[in-house]
Formats: sequence, structure tokens, C-alpha cells
Amino acid sequence: MRPRNRKILAGVCAAVAQRFGISVTLVRLGFVFFGFFGVGELVYIALWILIPKAK
Repeated sequence: MRPRNRKILAGVCAAVAQRFGISVTLVRLGFVFFGFFGVGELVYIALWILIPKAK
């Protein structure tokens, strides 16, 4: 579930970090790193669509 707080854009990084119990900063850095290869953006958009919002 994408949280309504702790989000910058859509809450995808916060949801992934919460699910795996790791730092949100680490997840965000991972998306930036993989964004240089063109993969990060695609995965982020896919997760944005697939992960439901928290109620």
C-alpha cells in the first residue's frame, strides 16, 4: 500500500521500503541509480500503477 505520508511523488519508494523493511532513502537512491540506465523510470511507473493507495 502506498502511504499517504512520507511520499515525495507517488509514494512508491515509501511503499517498497516499508514492504522490505529498508530505508526509504536507500530505495530512492536505487531508483535514481537505475534511472541512469532507463530502467528506474519504467519500474517506478509500473509500481505506481500496481501498488494500491492506503486508505
